[in-house]
Amino acid sequence: MEIKAPTFPESIADGSIAQWHHQQGDAVSRDELLVDIETDKVVIEVFAPENGVLTAILKSEGETVLSEEVIATFEAGAVAATSEPAADEQAAAGEDLAPEDAFASPAARKMAAESDLNISRVSGSGRDGRITKEDVARALVENSEQPTAPAPAAVAPTIVTPAAAPMPETADLAPGERVERRVPMTRLRASIAKRLVEAQQSAAMLTTFNEVDMGPIMALRKKYQQEFQAAHNETKLGFMSFFVRAATEALKRFPSVNASIDGNDIVYHGFYDIGVAVSTEKGLVVPVVRDADALSLAQIEDQIMAYGQKARAGKLELQDMSGGTFTISNGGIFGSLLSTPILNAPQTGVLGMHKIQERAVVVDGEIVVRPMMYLALSYDHRLIDGREAVQFLVAIKGMLEDPARILLEL
Repeated sequence: MEIKAPTFPESIADGSIAQWHHQQGDAVSRDELLVDIETDKVVIEVFAPENGVLTAILKSEGETVLSEEVIATFEAGAVAATSEPAADEQAAAGEDLAPEDAFASPAARKMAAESDLNISRVSGSGRDGRITKEDVARALVENSEQPTAPAPAAVAPTIVTPAAAPMPETADLAPGERVERRVPMTRLRASIAKRLVEAQQSAAMLTTFNEVDMGPIMALRKKYQQEFQAAHNETKLGFMSFFVRAATEALKRFPSVNASIDGNDIVYHGFYDIGVAVSTEKGLVVPVVRDADALSLAQIEDQIMAYGQKARAGKLELQDMSGGTFTISNGGIFGSLLSTPILNAPQTGVLGMHKIQERAVVVDGEIVVRPMMYLALSYDHRLIDGREAVQFLVAIKGMLEDPARILLEL
């Protein structure tokens, strides 16, 4: 049977093979992960339809694939061959296999051939002494640890092109040699770069700042954290849920910040889908908390935690990130004290949170030390005037410094 790429949504033209988790000739079980296909937005996993053997890989890692394109062939119910090829087949191929090679799996033989390793020198740990991929990998590591002749001196940089190629150790370099590693940009990183440049070029982006005293929120969390966790199945009360609720209430008062521009039209949204930026190893993604105005603090925390876990595991789906009317980005978790966030087009506003830091401030005519956070609101000046942007940020500041205003909608 044919293994095909999934049907991509209209917003995704194509994808690329990120990683094959099995080699040609490997036996796999039903629902076992075969391959990861990377698109501009998410990584899509393709699983084995039945128990059987991956008979042929038609698209290698890095190659572009289209929607529903055939990427491999699969034989259901088949068993991976483990016996030695017939003598006439060996002679026809001009091969002179060592006896141990008869007990090597197809994946192990392929891995050894690609690494120029004599498989007859590998000890098998599998059943009846069969050589596995792990045995070949271990042999490669042992060989790499053997002393080698020093490399000739070089003045030009060594460019390592494969994405998985490791950087050479300093001890392996000749005097004067400098090393570079060139890898292709992932589709997700390329998509992020394209969208950010488009946002800066297509919007009249401006940023306004304010600061908020986080003392009241911190005191509230400290006072009710244990009760909150006991009442909500160990869900922790974090800062982000307060910011989502405060932003939602502020968006109700300033509809233009919750709007988007479509050509010459302004689209005012009657719902509040808040994107929460999450940093992953592959780049920044923005899953969306939908209908945030109808969710409790615990429900918001649960959704954000679930999105964070899915993002770090690469399990986010397209529907998790589609849409969104406003975005919140928290650079403070990395220590950022102040920044200017970039709009997530076609949205017209993005709120930047930053590090909480104790500073000397004046309260009722006295200098006191308070836990302060700088807030930044980047907005599209084509739709939002400075007055609205400042008032929007002041409204968020007021609700965070007096959380009762969130509940009372003041």
